[in-house]
Formats: sequence, C-alpha cells, structure tokens
Amino acid sequence: MHFTSEHRLDDGTLEREFTLGEIPGILWTPESASASAPAPLILLSPPPIGLRKAYPLLAARARHAAADGFVTATIELPGRGDRPRLPAVEQAVTELRRALEAGRPVSGEIIDALILPLVDKAVPEWQAALDALLSLPEIGGPVGYSGGVISIGTRLAVVEPRLSAAVLFAGSFVPQAIFEEAREVTIPLHVLLQWDDEGNDRQAALALFDAFGSKEKTLNANMGGHVGVPQHAGEAAGRFLIRHMR
Repeated sequence: MHFTSEHRLDDGTLEREFTLGEIPGILWTPESASASAPAPLILLSPPPIGLRKAYPLLAARARHAAADGFVTATIELPGRGDRPRLPAVEQAVTELRRALEAGRPVSGEIIDALILPLVDKAVPEWQAALDALLSLPEIGGPVGYSGGVISIGTRLAVVEPRLSAAVLFAGSFVPQAIFEEAREVTIPLHVLLQWDDEGNDRQAALALFDAFGSKEKTLNANMGGHVGVPQHAGEAAGRFLIRHMR
C-alpha cells in the first residue's frame, strides 16, 4: 500500500488516497483512531460507476462512520475508473442494454457474464486490501462491509473469515451461482432494498435475502427508486454496524 495524498476534512477526518499495486483507493480515519486506540474498520464497497463519480456518496458515508468511531476504506472496482477494462464484461453490458431497450428479459447467460468476472476479480482484491489495512497501527478489528454490488459482498462474506457483519445493497443483477453461495453466509446481515428500483428485479432480491444462511438478517425495504434511499434507512444501517462492531 502506497499513500499518494492526504488532507484533513472539516470534521477532522483524515482522508488519504492510496494505491495497492494498480488499484486506487481511499482511506478515511477519524481523529479518535491511533496506535494506542485502534479503531474498527468498515470496507466501503463502491457502486460500479468509478470512484470519482462515487466520491461524494462514499465520502458522506465515511464521515458518518468516522463520527461513530470507524475507519473506512474503499478501492476501485475492476474495470472501472482508470483501471483496464474487462472485455467480457463490456460485451455483457452491451448485450444487457440491447435486451433492456428491446423489452426482452435479461438472460442468465448475460447476468453471469456481467457479474461473475467482476466478483472473481474483486473479492481477492478486497482481501489483499484488508491485509494491507489491518497492518496499519491505527486500525484494529472487527471488520465490517457496506455497500457495493451485492454479489461481491455475498462472495466476500463466504470466503473472508475476518468479516463480522455486512450491510448489502440490493439493486444489481444476481447470478444463480451467487444464490447458492448465499446459503453459506452466516454473519449478521442488513439488506437495503428500494422497492421501486427501476433496474432491480425485486423478486430476485427477495429470493436472495431468503437464501442467506445467516441466523440474524434484516431486510430494510423502502419505497422509491435506485438513488432514493431515505436518510433513516442509512441511519438504521449505521446502527446495525455499531451494534455488531462496537
């Protein structure tokens, strides 16, 4: 991990940009975190629009988390931002748009080609980032996960034993293989679902929630479209992470 810039935000949070190999990322550290008092860590998984576009959303969430005493970190998804494109995924995006414009159902083959390569590459990168982050003296456990493509969060919750809890955002296509993996998830989950999300298959989101093997799982469903998550829903997710990580 190589830090490339740092500055203090007006609330005292230290924001540092870094690279992990070819992967850019951002780390937000509250003033309360130190080597003598390391803070818990939340992995803020970005939406698939690139860190530059997602920055205002991620920074706002990081500030709220800092106020609760959490360190937060994010990394750029594979094929997004300035990272090299994934040709198979780009082709799947084209086929997805054609299907939606023609009013055709999106096939399982398209969903697999769109999501699975992203999951396969992103999850090991998150694990490498976690290794580097936990080596910093001001960061301790436990570790939580919040946001992003729900299939990435599902896979990471299965393979990464250092995760204690996760907030997952329904709103992306889910391959059938991920439904099977969801049965192996056992950590506490808080799932956010926008009921009128124009790009989301509501029934698939409900089926995925049902498939999760966690004994403690909460579905927070609200009326509105993809970008209309109400403030109280975000606050409820924050309280969930405090309950399981403090």
